[in-house]
Amino acid sequence: MDNFIKRASWIREMFEEGQRLKKLYGKDQVFDFSLGNPSLEPPNAFFKFLEKEASLHQGHGYMPNAGFDETREAVAEYLKKEHNLPFSSKDIIMTSGAAGAINIALKALLDPGDEVIVAAPYFVEYNFYIDNHGGVLKVVPTKDDFDLDLEAIADNISVKTKVILLNSPNNPTGQIYSERTLKGLAKILERHSQRTNRIIYIIMDEPYNKIVYDNYSIPSIFQIYPQTLVANSFSKTLSIAGERIGYLAIHPNAIHKEAIVEAAILANRILGFVNAPALMQRVIKYILNETVDINQYQYRRDLLCEGLSKMGFSFIKPKGTFYLFPKAPIADDIKFVNILKNERILAVPGSGFAAPGYFRLSFCVEVSTIENALPRFKRVAEAFHLV
Repeated sequence: MDNFIKRASWIREMFEEGQRLKKLYGKDQVFDFSLGNPSLEPPNAFFKFLEKEASLHQGHGYMPNAGFDETREAVAEYLKKEHNLPFSSKDIIMTSGAAGAINIALKALLDPGDEVIVAAPYFVEYNFYIDNHGGVLKVVPTKDDFDLDLEAIADNISVKTKVILLNSPNNPTGQIYSERTLKGLAKILERHSQRTNRIIYIIMDEPYNKIVYDNYSIPSIFQIYPQTLVANSFSKTLSIAGERIGYLAIHPNAIHKEAIVEAAILANRILGFVNAPALMQRVIKYILNETVDINQYQYRRDLLCEGLSKMGFSFIKPKGTFYLFPKAPIADDIKFVNILKNERILAVPGSGFAAPGYFRLSFCVEVSTIENALPRFKRVAEAFHLV
């Protein structure tokens, strides 16, 4: 744990630095783009059903470790319509957010020493999740546009590979992996299984699956590859990150599905989650089609992208999420983030996502934060002769 603490998330470190600076200079004088903490209010339907369910004064005790039957059934019906597949409540496990879903999936699938392939840039906590369950992390690069590099993935598959852990839309890049790319990946994994008689599962981390822009859509990984588990949460799409509610969905036709489901349910208990939060399970079953106002995030994205583009910063416009991942004007992204901090701008170095030379900005902030930070970004851009 001492070693883990030294490697711990840059995201949290910068967030805590922001708290310190805000006490020194005042909240409106610090421009914190470090944490993906949703800034929008949940939709009205959330409060409506929260009040309704809280007033019933029931359902706060223990339950099956997989969650309330009626909530699992509601999620299954939702997924059945979304993916045109015969999901049932038996394919759904309610979890403590997507993080809980990924952990129980890894616990269910991994034997000690099994390899998990992750494409960089990636969410730093994956390092620890994989280690939690005896897995071995194998990091592969992505292409220049952050799409999956299928050749790199194929070159890194071995007889010990058990899982490909993906995140689309991706944190930190905002990239959405295309249907063509995912079908190419599926063919690689199917050929491997035919050759070795060993299944490689995809765990798709999808907490941003409704936060997409410019008419982009998220391909159904369930339609593409049956050996798939999807981890999802309502943290970002409903702006209820602190409520820790999500689910793990296992493809109805996955090989060994019953064994995976049984193992994941047990993992939910023995990892200490026990079950997903009861009140939130009772609420979200009514609002599975609801989201925050995505147009507000798109406005923030466009405001930030337009401003930084005029200053000479280089980046790929995100298709989804609420993150921007520009190139740093110097190779040392940690040094550059500290230069931004001198302007009281808090960003996260790309090194924290296994992508040195970049930095991440979370634009799920107040519009005024972006507007007031842009002149400070301009001073930095001028200092590096970007303008």
